[in-house]
Amino acid sequence: MNNKKQRYDVVVVGGGATGLGGALALSRARRSVLVIDKGEPRNAPASHAHNYLGREGIAPSELLAIGRDEVAGYGGEIVRGGVVSAERLPGDEGFRVVAEDGSTVVARRLLVTTGLVDELPPVPGLAERWGREVLHCPYCHGWEVGDRPIGVLSAGPLAVHQALMWRQWSEDVTLFRHTGPEPTDEEYEQLAARGIAVVDGEVTGLEITEDRLTGIRLAGGRVVPREALVVQARFTARSAVLESLGLVPVVQEAAGSVIGSYIEVDPTGATEVPGVRAAGNVTNLMEQVIGAANAGLRAAIAINAELIADDTRLAVEARRAR
Repeated sequence: MNNKKQRYDVVVVGGGATGLGGALALSRARRSVLVIDKGEPRNAPASHAHNYLGREGIAPSELLAIGRDEVAGYGGEIVRGGVVSAERLPGDEGFRVVAEDGSTVVARRLLVTTGLVDELPPVPGLAERWGREVLHCPYCHGWEVGDRPIGVLSAGPLAVHQALMWRQWSEDVTLFRHTGPEPTDEEYEQLAARGIAVVDGEVTGLEITEDRLTGIRLAGGRVVPREALVVQARFTARSAVLESLGLVPVVQEAAGSVIGSYIEVDPTGATEVPGVRAAGNVTNLMEQVIGAANAGLRAAIAINAELIADDTRLAVEARRAR
């Protein structure tokens, strides 16, 4: 980690849309800001980002490059590297942040925006097509696969809900039972009413032709033609830095099944550790890019308000000491 100094008003851990959104506001507030970014954005496999007003369809890498330039334009520093832990220093000295290379930096406040990891069902080929034709969010990818043959892989209790939702974008949707629970009678009726086919049998792989998904392979050898496959990933917060400060991830469930973990915060990103805020997917598993950037902004405004109060208190104490 090669930064210009050793102490900052705020260190932001994570340089995605959330971290850069917070860093931009703090830099414009004339705070000394260091962003430490490992360079592993969750949406890296995707070719485009969507629903970001004014930047619709932009490549995720381009959006982040623009954000980094904007932060740097106001004096914020951005360095590449991972953070392994953080610790509170005595008194009002802030926090020591330890990077993967062993270097350290001190900050008065921390903003952690490390995001989450998508853990895919164990089917060969899913990871290689993730963000291309293997998808999970219709609001991110539905338009791009509209009117095409779409499959939904059932590996948990939300598969029927996913199938009914993706039916909004295509009339040709097939639910693959795979390892998921059998739909209830009511769910079968809903699927039939919407013209969604149900295929029994375990999915064993994907058919790829000329670097495009063309079908879903079943255990018996049958291949069902499909051009996109929807899966339910497990969303696991990248919470190691926050855990090093004593915070514990909370398990999130849906329909009686664990779908991921996250760190609890209040609406301004405040954690149970004073001086530490978190925002984005590490705290909200369903947050999209534009919402994540806004969450970073909200946390940054709250951090700056805290620092203003601290600066005022210190100034009053200094004046009284004269």
